Amino acid sequence: MGFNCGIVGLPNVGKSTLFNALTATASAQAANYPFCTIEPNVGRVAVPDPRLDALAKIGKSQKILPTSLEFVDIAGLVRGASRGEGLGNQFLANIREVDAIIHVLRCFEDDDVTHVEGGVDPVRDAEIIETELMLADLDSLEKRIVALQKKARGNDREAQAQVALMEPMIEVLREGRPARTAIPAGQEAAASRLQLMTTKPVLYVCNVEEASAATGNAFSAAVQARAAAEGAACVIVSAAIEAEVSQLGEEDRKEFLDGLGLSDSGLDRVIAAGYGLLGLRTYFTVGPKETRAWTITAGTKAPQAAAVIHNDFERGFIACETVAYDDYVKYNGEAGAKEAGKMRIEGRDYVVQDGDVLLFRFNV
Repeated sequence: MGFNCGIVGLPNVGKSTLFNALTATASAQAANYPFCTIEPNVGRVAVPDPRLDALAKIGKSQKILPTSLEFVDIAGLVRGASRGEGLGNQFLANIREVDAIIHVLRCFEDDDVTHVEGGVDPVRDAEIIETELMLADLDSLEKRIVALQKKARGNDREAQAQVALMEPMIEVLREGRPARTAIPAGQEAAASRLQLMTTKPVLYVCNVEEASAATGNAFSAAVQARAAAEGAACVIVSAAIEAEVSQLGEEDRKEFLDGLGLSDSGLDRVIAAGYGLLGLRTYFTVGPKETRAWTITAGTKAPQAAAVIHNDFERGFIACETVAYDDYVKYNGEAGAKEAGKMRIEGRDYVVQDGDVLLFRFNV
């Protein structure tokens, strides 16, 4: 089960520097000119989860296997991208393919780093990107709806459902609002199949200078206010610091962050926020061979959670032995939890909870 976040923004805002730090590689060329990233760079990143260490210690596991998230570094968009400016059509197509959008905004002054719009204003930059995405979505829907309306008049029920979903989206896009504001309750899956960019969840990442990494600055405060008004998530990082941190060992990393007044890495916060943005949950399997984290979406039932390990597990699902993470740790593992009455046998209607330690019973 793969999930990915596309990193977008104007040129020279720190997208590729952030991506390089996230993946601890230099595979994305971070240069001081627009369009240095021509093809999207893709990296898989382990999702930090301190629960894994605790479980592995109790289970005396030989290996720890965290779950992961995919990040896609998409080349810088510019004003007019929806009309093809700056190779816009190619880059917009890349955004359509991701599950969520991480929007990097420049929140620092630096005379040595040019700004494509001539000056630093992250709220304006966010509006430029969102406008281009809305214009591209509007163009996409207007091209599709004419044929669907014709079918709908001929009593094609599928076309009628599509028109009913798309018309309100076209209306809000024409008003300058993203398509996500017009998705009816319960129609999220149908809306996602339209592959619109402004229906995707958004995380704003404020890229600040080193001195503002712990507290933010006036630029990031303006972005936080915008995010709060939209109901979007927002994280403050210094991409330059994160690039340094990504090259350090665990002990040196902690000492370096402590010296800057930071309790954790900005990258860890970005990964965790991206994970939450997608509505993802983690369950665990624990044994002497390995302790492993598995990714599911919120609301996933036990048989479908089992399928993440192997399709046969879902096909032959009987039940799952379930222990909540806190109980597993408190009672020092499966045997102790069972003795304390904290192990449950759950059936196929059980909705797996974040942190569950599971053992599946199946028969194929």
